[in-house]
Amino acid sequence: MLESVVNISEGRRHDLVGAIAAVAGTALLDLHSDADHNRSVLTLVGEEAPRAVTVEAVARLDLRDHQGAHPRFGVVDVVPFVPLGGLGIEAAVAARDAFARWAALTLDVPCFLYGPERSLPAVRSGSFGPVLPDVGPSAPHPTAGAIAVGARPVLVAYNLWLLDADLGIARELARRLRSPHVRALAFPLGDHIQVSLNLIAPDEFGPAHAYDAVAAVCAVDRAELVGLIPASVLRSVPAHRWTELDLAADRTIEARLERGGWRQA
Repeated sequence: MLESVVNISEGRRHDLVGAIAAVAGTALLDLHSDADHNRSVLTLVGEEAPRAVTVEAVARLDLRDHQGAHPRFGVVDVVPFVPLGGLGIEAAVAARDAFARWAALTLDVPCFLYGPERSLPAVRSGSFGPVLPDVGPSAPHPTAGAIAVGARPVLVAYNLWLLDADLGIARELARRLRSPHVRALAFPLGDHIQVSLNLIAPDEFGPAHAYDAVAAVCAVDRAELVGLIPASVLRSVPAHRWTELDLAADRTIEARLERGGWRQA
C-alpha cells in the first residue's frame, strides 16, 4: 500500500480546501490546514486520489495571488509517495515517476523529482535555476507553478510554537536541530514564532526528542502534529505526554487506515 501526503498552497479558504479534499473520497485519511502558512496537507491512500486532488487544485487555485509563510512553488507544491506495510521504496519511486509523467502530460505542469537521488530542499533551492524540471515544461505553469513529486519513507511533520522567543533564537534552534534525521525552519507567524520540523527518522528522533531539545533552550507554548504519525512512534512516547505533544491514538496512520477499511499490504 502507498500513502501520499499532498501539500496544496491554500489553508485559509476552508470551503475551497474542503471541495478539493472531497474529490479524494474515502482515500482521504487526514486533512490539516494552516492559515499562517496558507497551506493544507492531505494524507491519502493509493495513486488515484493524489491525481484527483491535483486536478481539482490546479483548476481552483492560482499561485499568483498566494501569500503565506511556507516556501512553495506550486499550487500543488509537494506530492510524496510513501511505502507502507512492507512495500519497498522502489514501489514509491515507480508511483512518483508515473505521477510526474501524468501531471506533465495531462496538466502541462512541470515536475521535479526527489527521493533517493536528491532531497526536497535541494530541489526547492535550485528549481528553475541549476535544477530543471525532470518532466514537463521548462518554465512554471502560469497559475499552477510546479510540483515536487517524491518517494520517501514515513516522516513526521511537527511544529513547535515558542513562548517569549525572538526569531534569532528560533533560527539558531532550527540550525542546531538540523541533522540527517531532522529538517528544521523557523518562521515568524504574526506575534508568534514557530520552529517547523520534518522528523525524517521518527523512530530515532521523534516528537518527544524534538520537544525536549527545544524546551531545553526556551519555553514551548504548544506543539502541533501535522497529519498523522506511525503507531510505532506513538508507542515510543509515554502516554502521559501525548496531550502535551499533540499526539493521540486515533491520529496514527494505522488507526486511520483501519477506520477507513483499508488493509496494509
